[in-house]
Amino acid sequence: MQPVILLILITLLHACKKKEATNDLVNDQTIQTEIAEELESQDYQAISLLGDTLIPAEPSEKLLNQLKEKREAFQQDPMNLENIIWFGRFTAYSGQYREAINIYSEGLQQFPDESRLLRHRGHRWITLREFDKAIADLGRAAELIKGKENMVEQDGMPNELGIPVSSMHGNIYYHLGLAYYLNGEYEQSLMAYQKCLETSPNPDNVVSATHWIYMNLQLLGRPDEANEALNRISPDMKIIENQAYFTACLFYQGELKLQDIYDPQQEASPSGSALLYGIGNWYMYNGMNQEGRRIFEEMVSRPDWASFGHIAAEADLARQNFNPGNGGRM
Repeated sequence: MQPVILLILITLLHACKKKEATNDLVNDQTIQTEIAEELESQDYQAISLLGDTLIPAEPSEKLLNQLKEKREAFQQDPMNLENIIWFGRFTAYSGQYREAINIYSEGLQQFPDESRLLRHRGHRWITLREFDKAIADLGRAAELIKGKENMVEQDGMPNELGIPVSSMHGNIYYHLGLAYYLNGEYEQSLMAYQKCLETSPNPDNVVSATHWIYMNLQLLGRPDEANEALNRISPDMKIIENQAYFTACLFYQGELKLQDIYDPQQEASPSGSALLYGIGNWYMYNGMNQEGRRIFEEMVSRPDWASFGHIAAEADLARQNFNPGNGGRM
């Protein structure tokens, strides 16, 4: 009987050790899951120009479903250019900007001279505050479209009327001008926005390009030319999407008063930031530097860190190019 008892003891001991090993594995997996969730909860896409970590907002269920559709289409046909572009766009809309850049980069390996991939990757380099990389991509895209037909660019996030208001060429020059502007290269930005203006007479394109042309000319110390640029803006223009730029231009003209357009309690939004940035600069142009700086500091405290107005305010504060003594930037 002793050998039988010994065998039973060995079997029980082995079972205990196996259970302990299984428990250890489960514990390890639990810890790994907790770590992964913790890292994910602290995940950030970029560091702001002021040194803050930039964490995307939680995407809506609708957006996640749209992203799922674009991902599935891409997985079914990953060599299809449209699938690559739309998968990248909706990945970015969900807040995963670096992943979107990776998608565009992989697409460029298949389509190295595709201006649309460069345009969208350049846009997301701007989001991540990588302005030199944005200029490189968008500048190359601008070279590639020379002599080619311009086309309407379909919106990923359509306006209320569902009418696209921008063009492929216009968006390339618009984002190139913005990247130069954020880099403090105002002359180059001005030229890009003048090119943008030439791409389409669409009123939405006219007001957005004119807004940045005005800003650049003011910063270049050419206020008379800046005011002259506003002559193409009239109160009766039919604007579908770029209402903030339209409002800003009317404000610069004197058609609207500050109290008509400035609401300190307004919720953060891309359009709201665009208008706020214009107001902050208007203060600067008119020698009210402290008021302008206050607007910019208010803007960068808001969560809409991917909006262009927010990035522009951040860039100005980071450069510290305020000179209260002479009523303008250094």
